[in-house]
Amino acid sequence: MARILLPLAASLLFSTAALSAPASGVPSSGISSSAGTPSADAAAPSETVPLASDNPNGILFLPDSNIVPQAIRGSLGANILGPQNIPIELQNADLLAPPTTDAGNVQNAKWPFALSHNRLQTGGWARQQNIDVMPIASSMAGVNMRLEAGAIRELHWHKTDEWAYMLSGSAQITAVNADGQNFIGNVRQGDLWYFPAGIPHSIQALNDTGEGTEFLLVFDNGAFSEDSTFLLTDWLAHVPKEVIAKNFQTSISAFDHIPAQQLYIFPTPPPDNQAVPKSPQGTIPNPFTFPLSQMKATPLSGGSVKIVDSTIFTAATAISATEVTVEPGAMRELHWHPTQDEWTFYIGQGRVSLFASSGNARTFDYEAGDVGFVPASFGHFVENTGNTTLHFLEIFNSGRVQDISLSQWLALTPPDLVKAHLQISDETLSKFNKTKPIVVGPQ
Repeated sequence: MARILLPLAASLLFSTAALSAPASGVPSSGISSSAGTPSADAAAPSETVPLASDNPNGILFLPDSNIVPQAIRGSLGANILGPQNIPIELQNADLLAPPTTDAGNVQNAKWPFALSHNRLQTGGWARQQNIDVMPIASSMAGVNMRLEAGAIRELHWHKTDEWAYMLSGSAQITAVNADGQNFIGNVRQGDLWYFPAGIPHSIQALNDTGEGTEFLLVFDNGAFSEDSTFLLTDWLAHVPKEVIAKNFQTSISAFDHIPAQQLYIFPTPPPDNQAVPKSPQGTIPNPFTFPLSQMKATPLSGGSVKIVDSTIFTAATAISATEVTVEPGAMRELHWHPTQDEWTFYIGQGRVSLFASSGNARTFDYEAGDVGFVPASFGHFVENTGNTTLHFLEIFNSGRVQDISLSQWLALTPPDLVKAHLQISDETLSKFNKTKPIVVGPQ
């Protein structure tokens, strides 16, 4: 029995020693105590997942590229044998041949106003985006409206708040609040207005340029429809004239010429300098207009930013915005908004990737006049892929603008913790910015 056990014990001791000894060529796992940096002979922690690929994932072609686009990226995909809508495919390179970093499923987050049905009226037009055409945008909707000089978007009100950005020209707005205080103000290209839900108001194009005006409207409800607003003429067309006469204490004949249906948009001469009715209750204390065009932009390494929220535009309690410019080759940094959805309007050419958690990511390409949407907490960036300055608006369903910068977050986190996640050097970590870059220049 002893002759059997002794060789077995020796064999076990040899095996244990072999397992505990470092393999040939593999350094020990000692960690230097200086600055928490791994020593030169320290092994990297065991890889639990594959390393990220270095394969190039840039945009493959642009809307003005003189090619027939194909669904090919590197060794993936194949050419298209069937019919093609080449202009659409050129505008959506990252849908036709997505980067390999895209994965899983993310709802469509792009809608061109050019695809919206346009409501044509004498004196102007209006087209909209809501959840009917972009279901992901459940919290906000938008309208693009044009008024010829003098034309009026008739007296009306909404169940939602209204935020507006002047794209061109100038306009005069009026409003009265529940306390009987009134307001009248003029806005020009780059300026804003805001009406809280239920506040009756009007918009009339001025004739400063001879062209009237065009503007963008944003509402804090994705199901909003411009065709379902409360209009003065629509209401009175559905009230018996006897009731109207009694309400205003006058004769029925005084209302012989009220319209039998809504006017919505209609032409009139541009407003003159008539005196504004003086209210015994006074004027609205917090103006419904904001001169964003006169606000100085904050210059950044790759562009600029203007931030306007309820801290400076006090009437705008439920919607806020940033106006961003990004130079060619630069990008709006990797970031997210903690609790606010972002409704985006592009005036230029950009590329955006949305990270939706759980391995889901998708990239979209935008042109001037396109609408984008980023749900709260989705990580994203905006890259200028064109040859001119990209200008876009980030609009939020909140009275305050808030975002989390990836660079700032990591720069303000204990360095050993960051390095344990990303396996980066101290030199790389030192480049992370402790203040928000917002827009970073080309590399």
